[in-house]
Amino acid sequence: MKLNKEEKNILDHFNSNDFELDDSKNDIHVSYAKNTLKKDKRINIRISSRDLEGIQRKAIKEGLPYQSLVSSVLHKYVSGQLTETRG
Repeated sequence: MKLNKEEKNILDHFNSNDFELDDSKNDIHVSYAKNTLKKDKRINIRISSRDLEGIQRKAIKEGLPYQSLVSSVLHKYVSGQLTETRG
């Protein structure tokens, strides 16, 4: 996932807790956005060193923290935007 300058700026503001949504407009959409952007649970997983290094390399190429890349991939998979392929 390649982020453009505006998307990187938004991600930077969000990650620095400098990101606020205007609750006065489109309340239902604001609620959906807040719930989507809210990261309120923490998980611990064990993966191979090779996989972690691969994830970190891809994250560097995309210009984002590797944890954000992992979170994004998981979100896309759960929401149906990313599907498993069998080769």
